[in-house]
Amino acid sequence: MNTEQARFNMVEQQIRPWDVLDFTVLDLLYEVKREEFVPAPYRQMAFMDTEIPLANGESMLSPKLEARLLQSLELKPHHNVLEIGTGSGYMAALMSRLAKSVTTLEIHHDLAQQAQAKLSRSGFNNVSVIIGDGAQGYGQALNWDAIVLSGSVPQLPQSLLDQLAVGGVLVAVVGFAPAMSVTRVKRVSERDYHTEVLFETVIPALHHVEKTSRFEF
Repeated sequence: MNTEQARFNMVEQQIRPWDVLDFTVLDLLYEVKREEFVPAPYRQMAFMDTEIPLANGESMLSPKLEARLLQSLELKPHHNVLEIGTGSGYMAALMSRLAKSVTTLEIHHDLAQQAQAKLSRSGFNNVSVIIGDGAQGYGQALNWDAIVLSGSVPQLPQSLLDQLAVGGVLVAVVGFAPAMSVTRVKRVSERDYHTEVLFETVIPALHHVEKTSRFEF
């Protein structure tokens, strides 16, 4: 496989036509080597328009969805970011190039350890991988400039919204299959939020949501 040609095709044929037009994001997709975060048995699938299996029944999202979620966050160099669901570590790597710091929570010990090793090896030193259940967030209120969820939720947890800084943005896939939507919420004051639906998609549920019958909001 011609890796650089495959990367070019991914960006130009999959991602850019899917309304990912931010040049900073597009440039990052060339800079951050996606194949380094893909499990070895699936390395040939690194640039395909599909989810890629990970351990514990988890998966990497498709490249175009990762890119569009990243664009939707509108990250700035002073931002502190919280990611719920580390997975492969690739999304954290992308975000780390745009933000001040990324804290990413992963409920599966093996995935967290593998992601940390890949991130450290590739020099993403402003990413902290935390082993734990992030479904209710992490840290204090008004703590995060951006929060992103790597799995879907039936509705937005208030506990996560409470942790957004004023001016901060949360991006998540919300709903039940087959009717899910990428939703962006901006905290405009300590009490008020602005919510917009960006586009429709379907992804697996966050582990905590999928495995338990009751979810606190």
